[in-house]
Amino acid sequence: MRLVQCWDDGVLDDIRVIEILRKHGAKASFNLNYGLHENERVGKWKFKETKMVYKLAKGELKDVYEGFLVANHTTTHPHLSRIPLEDAVKNIIEGRDQLEQVFGYAIKGFAYPFGDYNDAVENAIRQAGHVYARTTKNVEKVFPCENPMAFHANTHFLAADFWDKFQRVKDMDKDGDEVFYFWGHSYELITEEQWQTFDRQIERLSADPQTRWADLPDLFV
Repeated sequence: MRLVQCWDDGVLDDIRVIEILRKHGAKASFNLNYGLHENERVGKWKFKETKMVYKLAKGELKDVYEGFLVANHTTTHPHLSRIPLEDAVKNIIEGRDQLEQVFGYAIKGFAYPFGDYNDAVENAIRQAGHVYARTTKNVEKVFPCENPMAFHANTHFLAADFWDKFQRVKDMDKDGDEVFYFWGHSYELITEEQWQTFDRQIERLSADPQTRWADLPDLFV
C-alpha cells in the first residue's frame, strides 16, 4: 500500500514536521502560496485564538523543503470560485510559476484553497499543467480517481478515526497498489503531547511492512 501526505500553507511548524518525516524516512508534499511569504518570518494569524501562525521567509523556503516536493496552493490563497475567472487563472498560473523559479523543477501538484473549486477552475488548473488537485473532501477509496482535478484524501491527520480509516484501506490492499492519503496543517499541532503523538504516527506508518511512501505526482504519471 502506498502512503501519501501533504501539508498546507508553508508555515514555521513545517520545519519540525520535516524533521520527524526525515527521521522515519517519510515522503510528503507541501502546498505553498508564494505571494504570501515575505522577506522575513511574519505572524499572519492566531490559530484557535492562542497560537500565532508564522509564515516562513521567502529566502528559507528552498532549504526548508529540500528533499521534499512542493505543490501549488495559488499565489494568495483566494476562494477561486468566488473571484472572476481571469483572476483565478492568474493566481493559479503565477503561483505555479513562482514556485518553479524558486525550486527549479516542474510543479505538478495543486491544492484548492479552502477546498473551493468549480468546473472552470478545474479546467484552469489542468490547462496550467498540474496532474492533480487536492480537495478537502475525505473518502474511503481515493485511488484510482475518476477525476485527478478533484482528488480527495482519506482523512485529516488529526482525525479521531485516523487508524480505523487506515485499516480499512489496508484491508482493501490486495496487490500493493491501494493508496492511503492524509493531509493537514502543521500549525494544528499545538501541544508537545500532540507532537509526540504525530511522531509515533509517522513511525508506525513507516514501520508497517505493508506500506511504502510515495510522491503524489507519481500516482498520475
